[in-house]
Amino acid sequence: MVWRIEIGSISKKLMKRITIIAGHYGSGKSEVSVNLALNHKVDYIVDLDIINPYFRSRALNELFEENGIHLVESTIKGMLNSDMPYVSGEGVVPFVNKEVTAIYDLGGTENGAKVLIQFADRITDIENIDFLCCLNIFRPETADAKLILKTITMLEAQTQLKITGLINNTNLMEFTTVEDIIEGERILSEVSEKLNIPIMYTVVEETHKQIEYDFKGERLNLIRYVAQKWL
Repeated sequence: MVWRIEIGSISKKLMKRITIIAGHYGSGKSEVSVNLALNHKVDYIVDLDIINPYFRSRALNELFEENGIHLVESTIKGMLNSDMPYVSGEGVVPFVNKEVTAIYDLGGTENGAKVLIQFADRITDIENIDFLCCLNIFRPETADAKLILKTITMLEAQTQLKITGLINNTNLMEFTTVEDIIEGERILSEVSEKLNIPIMYTVVEETHKQIEYDFKGERLNLIRYVAQKWL
């Protein structure tokens, strides 16, 4: 099952019922998760990031409530900035209830990716799930194609799921240029060709939306909701 959202005359990319987004610290995967959740009005956003205690999607619960999105977070309420090696059992609901849509925000390290294993026996409709790797070539762990391939191999080993697409989130925040994003696309294209998986999204800061270029994948004009609370 895939979902299409219409905004005026713009038809956004078909989106599968469940999208899992993983990425190393600094990849921007939580910002991407939040933006996609809000853009596509999913039913659930599930915060599985137990690694980074600050830049997490669960910092925006009020925003999600205003948009009718249910946030699944830690079972311990009121501990926003703590590192907790588990999440609510409610995180399994989107895998069981085939009528709801969800985005999962997953940590990108070995320990962070392992969290998904707790739901392995409930992941039955794999054809309705996208597992996307969010990448910023200006982070040392994913600076070139070889390192990205290493990251993807690790994620697949720890989660027992195959990466189905890439997200080009190459940026230097407000200092990003179109050349930076194009260089990210060039490197991700090497990975895309080698693994035969597409670049699903190219992220452009909302403040840079005037940039005109035919990027690969759907263009996501990103608003910084998570970092805004800290910077």
